[in-house]
Amino acid sequence: MENVHSIQYKFGSKEEQLPNFNQAFPYIASYAELDKFIGRQVPWHWHKEVELFFIESGVLEYYTPRGKTVFPAGSGGLVNSNVLHMTKPQDGVINTTQQEHIFNTSIIGGQQGSIFEQKYVTPLTAASQIEIIGLHPQSAKEAELLELLKLSFKLSKEAHSYEMKLRNMLTEIWCGLLDVSEDLRSIEGGKDKSCDKVKMMLIYIHEHFTEKITIAKIAAAAYVSQRECFRVFRKNLHMTPAEYLTDYRLRQSCHLLAESNQPITEIGHACGLGSSSYFGKVFRDAIGKSPMEYRNKWQNRDTSGQK
Repeated sequence: MENVHSIQYKFGSKEEQLPNFNQAFPYIASYAELDKFIGRQVPWHWHKEVELFFIESGVLEYYTPRGKTVFPAGSGGLVNSNVLHMTKPQDGVINTTQQEHIFNTSIIGGQQGSIFEQKYVTPLTAASQIEIIGLHPQSAKEAELLELLKLSFKLSKEAHSYEMKLRNMLTEIWCGLLDVSEDLRSIEGGKDKSCDKVKMMLIYIHEHFTEKITIAKIAAAAYVSQRECFRVFRKNLHMTPAEYLTDYRLRQSCHLLAESNQPITEIGHACGLGSSSYFGKVFRDAIGKSPMEYRNKWQNRDTSGQK
């Protein structure tokens, strides 16, 4: 199981880049310790693969364009295909850990156009009103799925017929999710095009954050007005375009501070945050530490035990 502390993006689309993802068996398992992520959160991202997860400890909040869903330890759920989402531990909660299966539904649906895909996969993945499905132990039906989900993470790669056994378990969980989501799928809800627009603007920001960016340029990336740009950012990400841009720049600077020896002044300019004095002020206001304090903490984490 891959232990992850950050995410990477695919060039040109800015979907999440899934490490060691093999098209012959399009699946990965990951273990996330949220306290070790920059800013203790996984930033906004999406992927066409579905995400099946279990909260091992702590309390994790999932944010999607439709709002926030809270998952305490012992609960789990599914993030649907291509859903824009971000996660963070609940304020005041430490040691939040999560296990995930991320997989292409072809594993359980077979080839495109098969009866398995048409009858059992597409009804859920094509239901744009369903961004996330929660599973909670208080429900007997959902508790059974959670037990199966926990068991699926214990399956060893070295086990005989590992891929077949895992596929069978994922299929059984998927059938249960179809039952759980039946009421949700009956709700009317067409595809929200504003989510596609905000994805286009995020791609532009991710590719040009080192440059001088204006709201007009961000809006133009999705062929919308500046007013519409503000509207879709508020609706989907619950922040302004400028707030997202600053947050993304700060995340990039955090990565460089933690993983490189590049001078702090150069990092500020490289991330579009200007002079060292301005960079220092913005960084401290957002992170609560100076860039140097942050660098010392994260570069010494292996030897000092700091997280």
